[in-house]
Amino acid sequence: MNAIAVSLHCPLPVAQVPGWDMETDVAVIGFGAAGACAAIEAARAGASVTILERNSGSGGASALSGGEIYIGGGGGTDAQRGAGFEDRTEDFAAYLKAAGGPCADVAKCDLYAAEALGHYAWLKAQGVPYRGNFLPGKHVEPVDDSTLIWSGSEAAAPFCDLARPAPRGHVIQHQGWGGGRPLLDILEARAREAGVGVEVDARVVALIGEVGRIEGLVVRIDNRLRFVRAARGVVLATGGFAMNPEMLSKYCADTQRIAAPIGDKDDGVGIMLGLGAGGEAIHMEQFFTTCPWTMPESHAYGVFVNQAGQRFINEDAYHGRVSRAAIDQPGDRVFLLLDNAHFVQPLKLAGISIAGTGDSWEEVEAELDMTAGTLSATMAFYNLHAREGRDPLFDKRAPILTPLDQGPFVALELHFRNSYFSFFTLGGLRTSTEGEVLDREGEPIAGLFAAGRCTSGLPAWGHGYSSGLSLADCTFFGRRAGLAAARAGR
Repeated sequence: MNAIAVSLHCPLPVAQVPGWDMETDVAVIGFGAAGACAAIEAARAGASVTILERNSGSGGASALSGGEIYIGGGGGTDAQRGAGFEDRTEDFAAYLKAAGGPCADVAKCDLYAAEALGHYAWLKAQGVPYRGNFLPGKHVEPVDDSTLIWSGSEAAAPFCDLARPAPRGHVIQHQGWGGGRPLLDILEARAREAGVGVEVDARVVALIGEVGRIEGLVVRIDNRLRFVRAARGVVLATGGFAMNPEMLSKYCADTQRIAAPIGDKDDGVGIMLGLGAGGEAIHMEQFFTTCPWTMPESHAYGVFVNQAGQRFINEDAYHGRVSRAAIDQPGDRVFLLLDNAHFVQPLKLAGISIAGTGDSWEEVEAELDMTAGTLSATMAFYNLHAREGRDPLFDKRAPILTPLDQGPFVALELHFRNSYFSFFTLGGLRTSTEGEVLDREGEPIAGLFAAGRCTSGLPAWGHGYSSGLSLADCTFFGRRAGLAAARAGR
């Protein structure tokens, strides 16, 4: 049996299957948030469901996250309305599309904006707890059990001019960072209660069927190949490809400038399976990255410059947007300029060092070995207009817009390889709003569905990412993929 040749890149023909070792209506590959939600909905729709997970338990990148889900629209959630924010569906949809930039999937943005409040209610019904309060200011994650935070560039240009700003990051009630693990524990419990079967230490090595039609999969368990028939469909929920150097080099080369991938065996296996079945991968060059310079918040009052001493972003934007723009700059580092009124020692995990100091910006410029009249001119121009409450170049807004004129002055170095620029990929399989994997002509591949970071979903553009978009995408479209698979009778 094990002499049969299998490949991630080509489905095994049904005629070569020696016999079915397992049969299920829906097979879900991956037990992160997307896979768990797909399994829950498929099982509740009456399908028999089996999850196949290569690790020894649930988790994936979702369990490494902060447990934050991006939610809004419909006039606002209870937490938004309690804090005085009215979040209209049209504003939410407009922001999602702007955050998706040239990669935005308009249909997915409109659908999620219209149904996000219902999804929030669904999450609560599964037992996901929310304290319901608002934590003002700029935060990467709450360190207490607060619910609502500003988690994107909603209040920064150009987004604030395209959609009425509102905070939309909803964080599971959990003390400290890392709410993703308790979120997954809740979803796992609901999946098991729904009768979902779980096979762990099970590595899927091929799909079964033909290009354009999938009928099952091949999985390696205890070093033996097992053949699984999925009568209604296979759901890919395997994560991105941040931990596959070959794929990164081929599709997402800019990530080679940074050194801290986020994920849990995110090696692109689901994308390869989908491509082999006739699917199309889109926006594969897109990735999220951040160096957590917003910790402490006072650093958002600073000014970022590249190695030529030139600004490149409005610094009041989301830290991931700022970091992604930084990676676009020439050279291997950027500098964060601060005055004495706003400097606080960066967190050690950020890997940010002091590169230059001085009693004037000219002295800092000289310490950084920049050409005379570059950085100093940048800061003279910035301070002149900041005193007037304007930023004519990048439209940074009050109250974070303020002159940096209280010496001594400092330049912090963010080095692309040595500082903590974490990243994960955003490109993946093209899917419908129902989670169907689409071929190059936009037609669904029978029996094949996908959700999460092996697809290109709501978080499609690295320059517009907001915290919570991935878990929103995984949980919402994971549910839809599972439901569609359950309804896809042969």
